Amino acid sequence: MPSLTRLKYFARVLADAIPAILLAAMFVSFIIQVLMRYVMNSPVGWTVEVCVIAWLWILLWGQSVSAREEDEIRFDILYGSVSPALRRWFRIAFSIFVVGIYAWSLPALWDFVTFMKIQKTSYLDIRFNWVYSIALVFSVVSILRYAWVFWTAATGHDAPEAGADVAVRKDFTE
Repeated sequence: MPSLTRLKYFARVLADAIPAILLAAMFVSFIIQVLMRYVMNSPVGWTVEVCVIAWLWILLWGQSVSAREEDEIRFDILYGSVSPALRRWFRIAFSIFVVGIYAWSLPALWDFVTFMKIQKTSYLDIRFNWVYSIALVFSVVSILRYAWVFWTAATGHDAPEAGADVAVRKDFTE
């Protein structure tokens, strides 16, 4: 395996492992909370913070970094029923829209995240700018991802299969 392909593979594995690790941390925190509340009769609050922060990071990291384009949900009734050329125009229009919205909101998001350094979480004392920094990652990666979707659609490369027959094949294969 060439070194660039190997690096890309390990980056993908790491990107996919982060939500799994965070989900495990959520589960362990939940079990600790149940144990402390109902067995020890001494509830702890930090477990709730761990769960909320981990869930936020799972959602935004997972959608921006881990999820592949073919994993995304589309309104397949319309998208799958039109011709491949029209699907390509849908991809172009949607990618322009997403890149535009995220790029337009990025300065305000940056201001919000950097402003939140003045507050910390209640139990773990983590500055909120670190908690919400995943929103910046989400926005930047989404801009890059949909700029790539735009480029591939505009140049006619990498058009994904679509349609009801493909969805059925993907859902019911091993």
